[in-house]
Amino acid sequence: MVVACTLVLVSLVMPPVSIVSSASVALVTLRRGAIEGLIVLACSTAAAGIFGFFLLGNYQFVLLYGMVLWIPVWLISIVLREGRYLSLAVEIAVLIGVMGVVGFYLYDAESATMWKNILSQMVPPNAPVEDVQHTVDVLSHYMTGIVAAAAVFGLLFGLFLGRWWQALLYNPGGFRQEFLSLNTHPRLAIGSILVIVVASLSSGVISEVSWNIAILLFVLYTFIGTAVLHTLFASMKMGRFIVPMFYVTLFLIPHAMLPVALVGLGDTWMNLRNKISNQYTS
Repeated sequence: MVVACTLVLVSLVMPPVSIVSSASVALVTLRRGAIEGLIVLACSTAAAGIFGFFLLGNYQFVLLYGMVLWIPVWLISIVLREGRYLSLAVEIAVLIGVMGVVGFYLYDAESATMWKNILSQMVPPNAPVEDVQHTVDVLSHYMTGIVAAAAVFGLLFGLFLGRWWQALLYNPGGFRQEFLSLNTHPRLAIGSILVIVVASLSSGVISEVSWNIAILLFVLYTFIGTAVLHTLFASMKMGRFIVPMFYVTLFLIPHAMLPVALVGLGDTWMNLRNKISNQYTS
């Protein structure tokens, strides 16, 4: 409770710290179950609200922030604890993001206008007006999906960190095996391709919503592709050097995630990890 509450306040200044805060809720839920996880979540939320009132003079925002941060990770931690499949938890996290995107468009079908106003306020005064305006116009149509994808990334990193802590304490090496076996059902991959086809062939709100959902599906296949490429690079002679460089590249060059996601999508049918395993065991 102390870790979750303290770090959620720190994350208001340093957002990445929120991952550690949500991981503490995930760890309790994974190890002790949904009820004890809920107790930690509720008490941490109440404590964060009290501290928010005295430190910031605004407890409503801190309460809402804590609930938005902790409730999703609590839910998917229950899924992982009961279902025992990391892939299912990842899919549920992405589904929560998809529901968020659809719900946001049901609430405001012209969300691009809202994002355009927000992005315009963030433009530096000395920036080239025409170039920046074009970027803002294009980006505003996809900001809902981008924000949702960032939230799902943070949610999953919190879950992964909590699961890793659990493995370190009770099952050393268990998280590595779970992560490297990430996969998804071919029907979901076919559905993902259909979403992209609809986004490409349609227009208006339908196309916009489809592209924003596709951005979220990109998160799913990025994690799967990462697991596949980790397995591939680890099997090489220089694997202990290549694997860290691979993750550093993903961190420094976010554009590298696109081919990684394509590998994850292709692995649904090609089953690359089994081929790698068979190659090095035969």
